[in-house]
Amino acid sequence: MSVRFDYRNAGLREHEVAYVRPLAEAALCAIEDRCGPGHEMLGWLDLPRNYDKEEFARIQAAAKRIQEQSEVLVAIGIGGSYLGARAGLEFVKGPFGNQLREKGVEVYFAGSNLSSDYLEDILHIIGDRDFSVNVISKSGTTTEPAVAFRLFKEKLETKYGKEGAKSRIYATTDKAKGALRGLAEAEGYETFVVPDDIGGRFSCLSAVGLLPMAAGGMDIEQVMQGCLSACSAYKNPSFLQNDAMLYAAMRYLMLMKGKQVEILASYEPALTMFGEWYKQLMAESEGKDGKGLFPVSANFTTDLHSIGQFIQDGSRILFETVLWVEETRHELTVPHDPANVDGLEFAAGLSIQEINEKAMKGTLLAHVDGGTPNLVVTLDQLSDYTLGELVYFFWKSLAISGYMIGVNPFDQPGVEAYKKNMFALLGKPGYEDAKSALEARLQK
Repeated sequence: MSVRFDYRNAGLREHEVAYVRPLAEAALCAIEDRCGPGHEMLGWLDLPRNYDKEEFARIQAAAKRIQEQSEVLVAIGIGGSYLGARAGLEFVKGPFGNQLREKGVEVYFAGSNLSSDYLEDILHIIGDRDFSVNVISKSGTTTEPAVAFRLFKEKLETKYGKEGAKSRIYATTDKAKGALRGLAEAEGYETFVVPDDIGGRFSCLSAVGLLPMAAGGMDIEQVMQGCLSACSAYKNPSFLQNDAMLYAAMRYLMLMKGKQVEILASYEPALTMFGEWYKQLMAESEGKDGKGLFPVSANFTTDLHSIGQFIQDGSRILFETVLWVEETRHELTVPHDPANVDGLEFAAGLSIQEINEKAMKGTLLAHVDGGTPNLVVTLDQLSDYTLGELVYFFWKSLAISGYMIGVNPFDQPGVEAYKKNMFALLGKPGYEDAKSALEARLQK
């Protein structure tokens, strides 16, 4: 495996790990036997084996067509409908992938907020260039992407005419129902399917994420190969030989020992958006019934100069999971300077990756000494293949740990509350009775 897990610095005793083993193994069995809560949403479990090959080929063909006729793709979605694709593109191509344009089109993401400035900036970036749109929504009525789609659809139809626009719009939605499905069929957009048995935060390796990834220049066949490798490895029922099960068990033990927060700390800016994807996966899955770890992400060494003091000496409510990448895409060394004005000559000739590694190891030891347990997930490199492995590693670990703490990790009842209030305040039909009560509360 290109992904490896190490819990030697978690501060746990052997008997603690042994104690939690039966619970972790039972959770894995419940997942593999599809007999636990939410089992109807386990379509991701064997996705790399049984994904729709015909649709996969259509995704590749659509991506090639987008690359031939456009310079920019606007992917419109929120939550799981955009986080995985954006995380994957930055994982493989780096945070400056759109500017470098090594392969594929520039990909920008809209529909994840309600900011006029953000949307106008994307329109400005597109300018007079040719562009296409991939709108991703199971229902087609989620407010944020619906607003963005209206805006970019109008822009396309103004630029290319209604007939020309429809060949540049791709809809990823429910296979049979919903507002977007109806619109796509009426207008003649090419469509791809949001699977019924895969929740949004588990959907990035379905058409939801694969089309933007492929259009942006990623090798989605390699992504699925990495995912398949992880799928096979993490079926292993042997506790000490299944890293996904071990990570789940360590997270459970941290929670039982009073930790409330897990920080996913990476040392590569290319992993910043992966941290955002991880936060949704963990928070929406485990944050129920007054339970769960609160997930946050940090990019070191940058954030060591902001939250490092708290991690080192603040309240002992957290632990770290370090996401470390062994091989970088480029190798740079520190130049020599005989004057040594900056006092850095001791590092001259070293690669920046060597310095980064020493920073990581020094930080880990300091935080452990300060009372912050550390887990380490190591990747060989940032590639299409390792993205597939890593995504599945977190999927499987999260499913196991969710069952271990006694929640259904595959639903998200809590996210509907804000939507109901927003719809009432906007005057959406069907919410009139709640509007006056909410407005009165806001006036107090």
